[in-house]
This record gives sequence, C-alpha cells and structure tokens, in this order.
Amino acid sequence: MPKKTWNEKLHDSKNLPTVVEIDCNFAAIYGPRMLVAAPLEFDEIMKRIPKGKLTTADRINTYLAKKHNADWTCFMTTGIFINLAAKASDERGGVDETPYWRTLKKGGELNDKFPGGFEGHKLLLETEGHKVFQKGKKYLVENYEQKLWEVE
Repeated sequence: MPKKTWNEKLHDSKNLPTVVEIDCNFAAIYGPRMLVAAPLEFDEIMKRIPKGKLTTADRINTYLAKKHNADWTCFMTTGIFINLAAKASDERGGVDETPYWRTLKKGGELNDKFPGGFEGHKLLLETEGHKVFQKGKKYLVENYEQKLWEVE
C-alpha cells in the first residue's frame, strides 16, 4: 500500500474529534475530560491567523477544549497535528497555504519540526517583520506576547 501524503493524513480524521474521560495523574492536574481534536481543526485555526499576528499551541488547545466542552486538549496530538498541518501546507507548494509559521510553541518558541527547521521558521517570521533571537538551544520571537492573536 502506498504511503499517504501529508494532505491525505491531514484530512483523515479517524473519528476525531473525541472527548475521553481519563483517570490518571493528568486528570488530577487538568481535569478528567480530555479532547483529542481532529487534524483539520488545527489547520483551520492556523489559516485564520492574520499576517503580523501570532498564536501558540497552548492557546489553540484552550480554544478547542472550550469549543468541545472538554477540560483540556491532548498535548501530544496537538504537536503532531500542528506539524502535520505545516507539512501538508508545504506539500501544497503555496496553493491553499496555511501560514503555519505564525503558530509558535509555548513561550514564543520556534518549531524545529516545521518545514526548513528553525532556519525556515525564522526566515518566514522575519519576512513578516518579527524579530527572532536565540537563547541557548531555543529560538524565540521577541515580544511575541504583544503580537498574539485571539483564537476565535
């Protein structure tokens, strides 16, 4: 069987979104109702981020949890699906582009798993006027908090 493209994976929801009741240490911290969102939900939000604005994965998580009446959104699938949206956009070669570079990790950190790694992410952000600096092994957007877009 041929390997699926990034876009095929993006559109394969596998019965997601779903809210599951969990009973583990995370439930004690975040609450028992965990959302596993669909990959396309991340892509749809990321497409709406205006030029010059930014968001973070945790802000998207908060929005999606509220939307689906969950206490929180699964962190692991969030990272996977945000990267999937980025790779699917890159695969489309500028057609129906998702401006994935406007989505940062928590704390304003760049994502080395995006197409082109840190350098690619940095270049796209700087093209839109953002300043990126290195702190240890991390790359961060300067004053990213002032440029945050309210996920809606």
